[in-house]
Amino acid sequence: MFVKSQINDNRTIVVAEDDQSVRNALQKILELEGFKVVAVKDGVAALETILMSEPSAAVIDVMMPFTDGLSVCRELRHRKNRTPILLLTARAEIGDRVAGLDAGADDYLVKPFSVDELLARVRALLRRNSSSESLGVLALADLTLDPISREVTRGDRQVELTKTEFDLLQLFLEQAGVVLSREYLYEHIWGFDFETNSKSLDVYIGYLRRKIESGDEMKLLHTVRGVGYVLKKS
Repeated sequence: MFVKSQINDNRTIVVAEDDQSVRNALQKILELEGFKVVAVKDGVAALETILMSEPSAAVIDVMMPFTDGLSVCRELRHRKNRTPILLLTARAEIGDRVAGLDAGADDYLVKPFSVDELLARVRALLRRNSSSESLGVLALADLTLDPISREVTRGDRQVELTKTEFDLLQLFLEQAGVVLSREYLYEHIWGFDFETNSKSLDVYIGYLRRKIESGDEMKLLHTVRGVGYVLKKS
């Protein structure tokens, strides 16, 4: 039987990677930054550890034995577990990245990656996870977002969002009517100097639009060509 460990504080990261050398390197990198690290070598152990220990974030490789990283993400989200997840993948194709977002991951990082980028993305996940606790309910038209319960509604319907989609929507609602540039969104959501022609933001915006604008509902999230995006009433 799996016994709950005493690792649940705001500096604990679960690392799931089947390659021992990569796993050891990730553990050392994160520990040098002051994190407590629980390292596991397969998806089953990753799922058990995250569910039982309630870490502040998880770094999960996509290709692992027994249960792969995408399945771990799906199962966690199915169980309403909101642990921030950074997926590691050796595949850079958009389709593979989209699959990770569909599975419920909050961010992804393509191997090989730099230490600085890894740490920046982990810090961004932790920062986004803790920044909403003091805020009240945000609303525009019939769209509402509660940062405490992390519930989003549009009219009478509940809107299910991944963590990154939620963080994007919260940022838009906090600055409703203001055009937010791509650079601003990358900096405030991912916390790293991404290339502005990266497709990851467009993928998230597309997902967010489909979830908050259904059928005949008023369009709220608008593209400002050459600049960025704005959340406002049509």
